Amino acid sequence: MVQRVTALVPAHDEERSLPDTLASLRAQTPPPDRVIVIADRCTDRTAAVAAAAGVEVVTTVDNTDRKAGALDQALGPLLPVTTDDDLVLVVDADSALVPGFLAAAVTRLADDPGIGAVGGVFTGRDGGGLVGALQRNEYARYAREVGRRRGEARVLTGTATLFRTRVLREVADARGRTLPGRPGAVYDPAALTEDNEITLAIRTLGHRTVSPRECVVVTEVMTTWSDLWRQRLRWQRGALENLRAYGLTRVTAPYALRQAAMYAGIVAVALFLLATTLFAARGDLGPPRGPWLVITVLFVVERVVTVRRRGVWAMLLAAPVVVEFGYDLVQQAVFLRAAVDLLARRAAGWHHGVAPVPAEA
Repeated sequence: MVQRVTALVPAHDEERSLPDTLASLRAQTPPPDRVIVIADRCTDRTAAVAAAAGVEVVTTVDNTDRKAGALDQALGPLLPVTTDDDLVLVVDADSALVPGFLAAAVTRLADDPGIGAVGGVFTGRDGGGLVGALQRNEYARYAREVGRRRGEARVLTGTATLFRTRVLREVADARGRTLPGRPGAVYDPAALTEDNEITLAIRTLGHRTVSPRECVVVTEVMTTWSDLWRQRLRWQRGALENLRAYGLTRVTAPYALRQAAMYAGIVAVALFLLATTLFAARGDLGPPRGPWLVITVLFVVERVVTVRRRGVWAMLLAAPVVVEFGYDLVQQAVFLRAAVDLLARRAAGWHHGVAPVPAEA
C-alpha cells in the first residue's frame, strides 16, 4: 500500500512567516503528498497567502481551544480517510524544516515499529538581539542533550513532528478513558502545551518518541524579554498541568523527578546568592582559590564547549557566565511564578509571540 504524508500547518496571523514554512515543505525530498494550512482565527492575510502558494486551506469554526482545537478540527475529517500506513506531519507556521528532515523521519519510522512519532531538534532563527542569542545557546544545549540520549525525545516539539496515523487514532480512542481529554479528540483542548501533552499520551500508550539529529527545524525566537517571559510561563504552567492531569505513573515519574530536581535547584541557587551576599557584606568575598578555582574553570569550559557548534559569538556570550546566569535566573523566576499560579488556581493565558520577518531571498 502506498504511504502518504499529510502536512498540517496550524497558523494564527502568520502571513509573514508562512511562505518560508511552505517553501521548506516543498524542498523536502520527497515533499508531503498533501499540505493543509489551518487558518485559526486569523485577522491578517494568512489564508490568502496559503491559497496563493497552492496549498489547501481549512478555516477553523468557533475555535476556543487554541492550537489543540485547531488541529482537532483538521484531524477530525482527515483521520477517517487515511490508512494506518499514512503519516501526519504537524509543522508550526513560524518554523522551517531543513532539507532532509522528512526523509530522515520517515526512515526512522520505517526502521523501528516501536516508534510512534518523530520530533524535530529545533534551533533559533537569527535576530532578537541579546535575548535571541541566549535562546539560541539554550536550544544548542538542548540539541546536544537530545543527542547524548541517542535521540530519545522527552517532548515532541510543536515546531515539527511526524506522527503515525494509527497512533493518532489510538490516542483519540483512549481519550476520556486511559488518557485525559475529550473522547474522540487527538489533542487535549485543556492542555496549554499540546506538544508536551501529546508526547505523554503517546508514551503512555506504549510507543517511543525520538528526535534524530538529522531532523532539524528552524523556529522563531522571542525578540523581547516580555515575550520570552510569557512564552516560558505558558510552557512551564502547561508542563505542570499535564503532570497533574496524568498523575504519577511509570511514564510520568521521570518527568516529575526532573521537575522536583529543577525546583530543588532553584532553592540551591537562592542559598548560593544569599551566602555570596553575606560574604560580600563581611568583606570575605574574593576570587576562587584552590579546588574552587578548578571547579569554576571547568564550569566555564563546559558552558563554552556546549555551544561551540554555534560559532565564536555564541562561545563569547557563554564565556563570561554571568550573562547566561542572569538568563537562568529569569527562567527560574518563571518556574516559581508558574508554580504559584497553579497553586493559586489563577487562569492561564496563551501568548502568541510576533514572528520576525523572514530574510529576503
